Amino acid sequence: MYPEPEKYLSEMRTYYKTDITRSYEKRLESLEKLKLSIEKNEESILRALKKDLKKSKTEAYMTEIGVVIEELNYVINNLRKWMKPKKVRTPISQIGSKSTIYREPYGVVLIMAPWNYPFNLAIMPLIGAIAGGNVVLIKTSSETPSVSEVIEHMIEETFEKDYIHFIKGDHAITDKIIELGVDYIFFTGSQKVGKYIMSRASENLTPITLELGGKNPTIVHKDANIKVAAERIVWGKFLNAGQTCLAPDHVYVHSSIESDFKKELVKVINRFYGENPKKSLDYGRIVNEKQFDRLINYLNEVKVIYGGECDRDELYIEPTLMSMVSEYDDVMKEEIFGPILPVLNYENIEDLIEELRDRPKSLALYVFSENDIFVDRVIEKLHYGGGCVNDTLSHIVNNRLPFGGVGESGMGLYHGKESFDTFTHQKSVLKKSTKIRIKLPYPPYKEKEFEWIKKIMK
Repeated sequence: MYPEPEKYLSEMRTYYKTDITRSYEKRLESLEKLKLSIEKNEESILRALKKDLKKSKTEAYMTEIGVVIEELNYVINNLRKWMKPKKVRTPISQIGSKSTIYREPYGVVLIMAPWNYPFNLAIMPLIGAIAGGNVVLIKTSSETPSVSEVIEHMIEETFEKDYIHFIKGDHAITDKIIELGVDYIFFTGSQKVGKYIMSRASENLTPITLELGGKNPTIVHKDANIKVAAERIVWGKFLNAGQTCLAPDHVYVHSSIESDFKKELVKVINRFYGENPKKSLDYGRIVNEKQFDRLINYLNEVKVIYGGECDRDELYIEPTLMSMVSEYDDVMKEEIFGPILPVLNYENIEDLIEELRDRPKSLALYVFSENDIFVDRVIEKLHYGGGCVNDTLSHIVNNRLPFGGVGESGMGLYHGKESFDTFTHQKSVLKKSTKIRIKLPYPPYKEKEFEWIKKIMK
């Protein structure tokens, strides 16, 4: 049996009230300990990722460990500056006053991580929560048990249980924790579960960040560098066997270059993963049978123009390209989240923009073009979480770029300074001197006071 959440929640609240976690020294020490633990357990993390998702060592380090180390370095180097109270200007109507914004921890934070990047998406928000001075409950996915085991080991050997607590159990445990009440919730996962978590959080008016997904479109214009576009789209799409919330979900290519672009996609897939990707050491697998069965239902033999081979025993789906796809096909009705790439065409960008504006806002959008006016038009007209020009995925590795969705793709931001901001509350304080006493705001009011107040506030 797992321990009752009432007990450890109470112990964590008591620990938080000691104010130990609020000091710069404690936060810095904890971040440095976390970094040392990652470096110490690097081989275990890599082995676990290989076991759960068949990730190659290079892909696993690049997308799971390396980006986390970069984030830790950035936060460690900037934490003292971020923690300082920020003085802001005070209006003349409040003469004799000083205005300051204090960054205050929320308290007990609950982090729920998904299975597709199980290490990255658990530890990245943990960095922000520690930097913010909180105590943290962290729940990983049961779909990646090997990685969860490593994270549990790291947390328990590095931190006091009353400070950072690894949650064991199924969704019923997190359900109970949310019901009991925490001070902030950070969830990464599907839209369906995100909506449920948000509804439960609303019962206690708990603030929440939702990092969800969506059908991320990619636009390849007629003036795009086809070789570069194909290379970067194939990399972004088939990384982690397509199980990436930021992956290009489908591609719109200008009809004038459609044929050449499809040929180039095939060339790049063969160059990256060989003639038989099943034998490639750099190509991953689907996480479980449930996801495998969902994905193969998208495959239509008539519309598959490359790939399509599947092996349920190995949870293998070949990098697959589909064509002649319409919005009525199943593959276009929900986020694919797998190694299947529909390639559609367009003639007029204005028509495509209007079509995309009628759809839910995506987590990402990618556009390939050498025309700055064209690119600026797409960026200005379409609403999405973030994205790249002439690349895919790479915007998330810049610590100075906030990451997050909008609308159905999520709410809230993190990475770098935004992580610190997400896990802290802005407490605004105005300090007024008692030496300057202005009676103008106080009743009884006369016409003279009205005129003076009007002049000052204008």
